[in-house]
Amino acid sequence: MALRKLDELITIAKSKTTKRMAIAAAADAHVLGAVKDAVEAGIVSPILVGDESKINSILADLKMDTSKLEIINEPNDVKACQKAVALIREGNAEVLMKGQVATAVILKAVLDKENGLRTGSTLSHFALFESPYYHKLFGMTDAAMNVAPEFADKVSIVKNAVAAMQGIGVEIPKVAILGPVEVVNPKIESTVHAAMLTMMNIRKQIKGCIIDGPFALDNTISKEACTQKGIESEVGGDADILVAPELNAANVLYKSLNFLGGATSAAIIMGAKVPIVLTSRADTERAKLLSIAFAAAMN
Repeated sequence: MALRKLDELITIAKSKTTKRMAIAAAADAHVLGAVKDAVEAGIVSPILVGDESKINSILADLKMDTSKLEIINEPNDVKACQKAVALIREGNAEVLMKGQVATAVILKAVLDKENGLRTGSTLSHFALFESPYYHKLFGMTDAAMNVAPEFADKVSIVKNAVAAMQGIGVEIPKVAILGPVEVVNPKIESTVHAAMLTMMNIRKQIKGCIIDGPFALDNTISKEACTQKGIESEVGGDADILVAPELNAANVLYKSLNFLGGATSAAIIMGAKVPIVLTSRADTERAKLLSIAFAAAMN
């Protein structure tokens, strides 16, 4: 199933059981504005963990009905993250969201060996894009978490991305491994890693997807570019997932798509026991809502 609009995430989330979402350090006006929209859409039931007086003040400004909201008073950010994570671990919530707290603080709680949400996989950032220049939604990873991933990390990053796409109904996503060229060059590590990931997929060591690479970016989104370069690939020109070689390339691509390419996006963190909504302060309220919908739409 190919999705074309990010709004379809809201439709998918509505079709599933309303997810309970724990928001750590929830006293953030932009986050709570998006949470309000998500509640009104019927896709999440929030548990707000943080400074109760500040949360109530923001909710009053938002004119949000608080009669059915659960608030856990914890002014300390570190403890608020720990309590939000505990709600997930104990089965009282299915989605985690970062509020007004440093990313490092919430991730420390998530990665705690005894009380966190580890699965054995590498955590990775996965963004879903709607672009006016592409025929369907596509994902891109990893623009925020892994700086210079080793090959084993890239295997986890690919598996996380595939799980994210499968969670919203793309059963066999097509995965393009990016590099500066579309041929294997032993001097360019990203192209070697691409060939290794492709071979692992052929040998069914990475399942549930079709992997090919290395690809230069144009070959992943344009069949015409593939034809001109003599590339025959099921993935070329029809990729569902773009895997960047490292964070520098991914972050530049991510922001170029949003700020120059007219794209809109939704993003989550994969690899923990549940999807994590970890948005940027620069993200719009709409982007935050779509990110919540993305997490809520997951199986």
